[in-house]
Amino acid sequence: MAVGRAERFDERRSRIQEFFDEPALKTVFALLELTEMAWHDCYGEVTPPEDVIDDILVCSGGDLEKLVRAADLAVIDRRDLRMWADDTRKQGL
Repeated sequence: MAVGRAERFDERRSRIQEFFDEPALKTVFALLELTEMAWHDCYGEVTPPEDVIDDILVCSGGDLEKLVRAADLAVIDRRDLRMWADDTRKQGL
């Protein structure tokens, strides 16, 4: 069964709220929607895998500017995003 964007965002809401407060959620969801569109255009998949979404959130550290950079990197080269996320996790950020 296909899962729609609204359902995916509802499933991701609690993870996103670990990084962003309520006033930022509308902006975060808008950026993730654009990320899904770019991912689909580049890779033909509806949405990035959940580990990519997690890496985007980890790299953001709750900062919208970093979120934009991480989402961009996810589409361009997810391996570089993974390296950034792994380094961030090692630093405990």
